[in-house]
Amino acid sequence: MDRRKFCKSAVAAGVAASYPLLSGCGRSETPVATSANTSIRGISLDGVEIELEKAAIKELGESMTGPVLLSGHPDYDSARTIWNGMHDKRPALIARCMNSEDVSNAVTFARERELLTAVRGGGHSWPGKSICDDGLMIDLSQMNAVTVDAEAKRAHAQGGALLNALDANALEHGLVTTAGVISHTGVGGFTLGAGFGRLNRKYGLAVDNLRSAEIVTADGKIRRASEEENADLFWAIRGGGGNFGVVTSFEFQLHPFERNIFSGGIVWPVEQARDVLEYYAEHAASLSDEMYMGPTLLTTPDGAGLIAMDIVYNGDPVAGEKELEALRKIGTPIDDGVKMQDYMVMQTNQDAAFGHGVRSYAKNAMIKEWSQGLVDAMLDAYNGDPRIFITNHVAGGAVKRVGELDTAFPHRNAEIMLVIVSGWMDPAQDDEAIAATREVYAKLDPFTGGYYSNIDTDRAKVTGNYGPAFERLHAAKVQYDPGNLFRLNSNIKPT
Repeated sequence: MDRRKFCKSAVAAGVAASYPLLSGCGRSETPVATSANTSIRGISLDGVEIELEKAAIKELGESMTGPVLLSGHPDYDSARTIWNGMHDKRPALIARCMNSEDVSNAVTFARERELLTAVRGGGHSWPGKSICDDGLMIDLSQMNAVTVDAEAKRAHAQGGALLNALDANALEHGLVTTAGVISHTGVGGFTLGAGFGRLNRKYGLAVDNLRSAEIVTADGKIRRASEEENADLFWAIRGGGGNFGVVTSFEFQLHPFERNIFSGGIVWPVEQARDVLEYYAEHAASLSDEMYMGPTLLTTPDGAGLIAMDIVYNGDPVAGEKELEALRKIGTPIDDGVKMQDYMVMQTNQDAAFGHGVRSYAKNAMIKEWSQGLVDAMLDAYNGDPRIFITNHVAGGAVKRVGELDTAFPHRNAEIMLVIVSGWMDPAQDDEAIAATREVYAKLDPFTGGYYSNIDTDRAKVTGNYGPAFERLHAAKVQYDPGNLFRLNSNIKPT
């Protein structure tokens, strides 16, 4: 970017009301920024209505390789639609970026006018932080390439890539890295939050496999972050979320992997849940690094209560069979689908349940130690509501062996993360379903120690959740985003 100064105007809502166009029409009908014929209304970082002048909008559009969409453009509605159907917001501008220079131009435009800014990678933000009303949406969805250097065992993923592409491209070369459990999740948000997946007990979290990143910080500069360059920034983005800039490219360590893997699920009637959970509570901490095993309590749409165990064994299947033998003897399973099968069967088996457009809310909690009290609380919290289930992300193993302050992710001592998820389609159920989910969570809260910021961002304070990492994270925030441009996240405030 040539660092041209955009025309700048920020006016309070009362002053803005004096502009007939702003107060009367609200938004321009011009479909793209380069043909803007009028000013449009925006919203500042502080929630004050501001004017985005025609000349500035045009200049932004002309500086971009990709289009800047306005309301009325045929792609505007699809571009603003994210995974969670609860979040229906209308940005003033959608900057559809094609490269890092586009991102830099969009960031500079937003910073200079203190414009509310959201960053959309894969669009899978559970709390809807990748979209905003009347601000700027920086859209990375077109920057979605994944390339693999098989010899170096490295994958390079652009900021808008999806986990399915990361898995698929690596597996073609007999390689893999830790990726999440819903394949249409974006690589960016998943990684910046820490990155739990079915292989993290063996290979660590996504942040433990991150070797470098390209990031556009709030000053518009394109930086490379690694252990050798901007090491403080590299440390901060490995668990500190999107607080520090827009990551346009990730470099991951890959590991040799046989994609035909011992995996699947075992399901029991909910009446046998206590036996299953008590077994798990006793043995979870002693599972091998190769064994990923985690319980889910759920109710089917027809009212059948179940407890299911998700299994992935990343090793010799004979050893996996032996390690699973005791669990298989508990109770009388309704189904046992653990067998040799393609890893992508497991990586995509929840995609439909978490399909685009579902209205969903989630709370989560880190569990440092299984106890009889926690088992009792889970069984008490389970209420038979088919919209709500209690599931998990398993930790331990390699995750636990990384030092507490080696990355910004502070929950290395957790054995598991419990996630209370609700899903429904009728907007009229929003308040009821959210309240019911919170009620389930409240019964588990006494046994928790922190939360995963990617999923749960409706907490008032993040300071305690980052523990001893917070002071260093705060220093990085002050350095790289002193104006808190990147605030739509689990926000670390610079003041």
